[in-house]
Amino acid sequence: MKPLKFFLQLGFELEGKTTVEGTSLDRLIALQNVRDTLVFMRTPDGQGRIELDKFHTPDAIRAGIEETTVNELGIRRIMFAVDNIDGVIARLLAHGAELVGEVVQYRDTNRLAYIRDPEGIIVGLSEQLK
Repeated sequence: MKPLKFFLQLGFELEGKTTVEGTSLDRLIALQNVRDTLVFMRTPDGQGRIELDKFHTPDAIRAGIEETTVNELGIRRIMFAVDNIDGVIARLLAHGAELVGEVVQYRDTNRLAYIRDPEGIIVGLSEQLK
């Protein structure tokens, strides 16, 4: 699962992994014969969690264009505060991510960048300047 490696490089911690299937799941998400692997990850500060999932059946489909932009409607990106944005970007690029635009400095408060993970999720990074 490519996003797992990506989020590990962001400092997330793996909490657990499971495969789910069955009629309850089918009814919950309104699909037939679902088999899905869920990965649970904790944010670096321990205060939040994300869930990544990979559909084995039915086949996953991609809606819309493959490379979304940051201004598309819907949840297309999430942003994280990081220390050493350059180091984080280097680690992510080494694991298949791509820089969306450029690393920029906003006034004298933050350095910011957008990264696209191998599955197309746009992740914003913000380093607060001292």
